[in-house]
Amino acid sequence: MRRRTFLAAATAAAGAPARSRLGIATTCYLSFWRPRDTLQFLEHAHSIGAAGIQASLASLEPDYLKRLRARAEQLGLYIEVMAALPRAEMERFVRTVGAAREVGALCVRSACLSGRRYETFSTLEEWRKFVADSHAAVARAVPVVEKERIPLALENHKDWTVDEMVELLKKHGSDYLGACVDTGNNVAMLDDPMDVVERLAPFALSTHIKDMAVADAPEGFLLSEVVLGEGMLDLRRIMDIIARARPKTRMTLEMITRDPLLVPCLTDKYWATWPGRSPLALARALRMVRVKKFASLPRLSGLDRAAQLKIEADNVKKCLAFA
Repeated sequence: MRRRTFLAAATAAAGAPARSRLGIATTCYLSFWRPRDTLQFLEHAHSIGAAGIQASLASLEPDYLKRLRARAEQLGLYIEVMAALPRAEMERFVRTVGAAREVGALCVRSACLSGRRYETFSTLEEWRKFVADSHAAVARAVPVVEKERIPLALENHKDWTVDEMVELLKKHGSDYLGACVDTGNNVAMLDDPMDVVERLAPFALSTHIKDMAVADAPEGFLLSEVVLGEGMLDLRRIMDIIARARPKTRMTLEMITRDPLLVPCLTDKYWATWPGRSPLALARALRMVRVKKFASLPRLSGLDRAAQLKIEADNVKKCLAFA
């Protein structure tokens, strides 16, 4: 019997799940559970066989950070810390980056936008202000992470096209600045998902591994996260590309269980913030939807909370098993 098979069998016999190659982000439970305590989430990750966690820090108190680090090391799980970029003030970001170093985090994951570009901004002027503010925030953040020697991973979070994301990372070039590569978000930006992975992989400090499904809609198309292996993405190729480009980068699952999201790419508002973009992006995206569309996408609304929680939990476990 090969050693890996033997260890998996021994672990299962001891009553603990076999360890997946994937960690889990708290955003896997964004819709229903919404975990808040980092230590509790670490214990949950261990209980379902995840390789680590990506989470906000529930406390910045030294004793809490020591306990979190000690428990993660005891369990052999990695930690990546979620944090907001510094906007009006620096103190919280500085303290969080220092705390991330104290818990032995691999990186600090952040994003420039918490929402979606095509829903947040109605005019080009609003978008341009966001761009200027985001560049200023990144410029403030980079010296902090360089000082603490802990990388900052910016997620492609339905804000930047892949062209814009690469430009941002190059403009603020630093060994301590890179990407949290989300494998599905930029479908909503009309980018080809494989092109996104190939171009962001050299910058990958962190990941959100997810599979996606699409369906027709009158205003554009519907987009859903689905259980790994059940969607349209070539996950083996995606993970190989990232692993070859950045062998030390960990793979972290972001399986968000929710109703399909509308990408309203046939409406005027959707195009308000990129008037010069080639119509080829729209044509290619709609062709992709036509070719790869699903007969139906999963929906959670209308189910009671117990059923929603169970489906959310089961989806994460299925993804870990697939990996």
